Amino acid sequence: MTPAALVTGGGVRVGRAVALSLAADGYDLLVSCNTSLAGAAEVAAAARQSGRRAHAVSADLSREEDVVRLARTARERFGRLDLLVNSAASFVANDLLDVTADEWDAVMAVNLRAPFVLIRETADMLRASRGAVVNVADLSALRPWTSHPHHSVSKAGLLHLTRVAARRLAPAVRVNAVAPGYVLPPRHHTPDVVERTRRRIPLGRVGTPDDVASAVRFLARADYITGQVIAVDGGLGLA
Repeated sequence: MTPAALVTGGGVRVGRAVALSLAADGYDLLVSCNTSLAGAAEVAAAARQSGRRAHAVSADLSREEDVVRLARTARERFGRLDLLVNSAASFVANDLLDVTADEWDAVMAVNLRAPFVLIRETADMLRASRGAVVNVADLSALRPWTSHPHHSVSKAGLLHLTRVAARRLAPAVRVNAVAPGYVLPPRHHTPDVVERTRRRIPLGRVGTPDDVASAVRFLARADYITGQVIAVDGGLGLA
C-alpha cells in the first residue's frame, strides 16, 4: 500500500522541499497552503508526474474549521495517513512590549493550535498505519529571539506539544520535530549579513531546504525515535 503524507505549508520554502522529497520517496501527497495555491498546485503536479497521487488544498490554518476540513480531505482522498508534517507557520517580528493580544493569538493559532488540531483529527489514521508526525520548529524554540517573541514562544510550545503527543500516541505513532537553523536567509538580509552568519556556522555553509527535508525523511522512517528534536543548523546552535 502506497503511504500518504499531509504537508502543511507545502507550496513554498522548506515545506515545498519537504513535499517534493516525500513524493520522490514514494509518498502520495496532500499539500496544504493558505495564499500560495499556485505553488502548492505546482508541487502536486510535480508529484503526479513522478507517479504519485497528489492534491493541493487551500486552508487558513488560523481557523479551526479549515484545519478540521484539511484532515477530512486527507481521509477522503487517500483513506489513510502515514505521515503528518506540520511545516506551515507565520513569521512575524515585533518587540515584546508592542505585541497586541490579537497579534499574539494570530501567531499561536497558526504555529501551535493548528498542529495540535491536525494531530487530534488525524490520530486515528496515524494509529492505523503506525505512522509518524514531524513538526517543523526552528532555533527560536531553543533560544529566545527577542525580535520575534510570539513566534519564539509558539515554536517552543510546538516542541513541548511534540513531547506530549509522543507520550500520548505511543506506541502506535511516533512524534518528533526538526529545528532548522539558517536555512533560506530572510529576504532583508544583505550579502554581508549572510556571510557573517555563514562564518558563525561550524559546518561552514548556509543550510538548504533539502537539508531539512532529509531530516524529515529520516524521522519518518526512524522506528525507535520519538519525542525528539533534531537541530538542522550546521552547528549554529553551538556558536
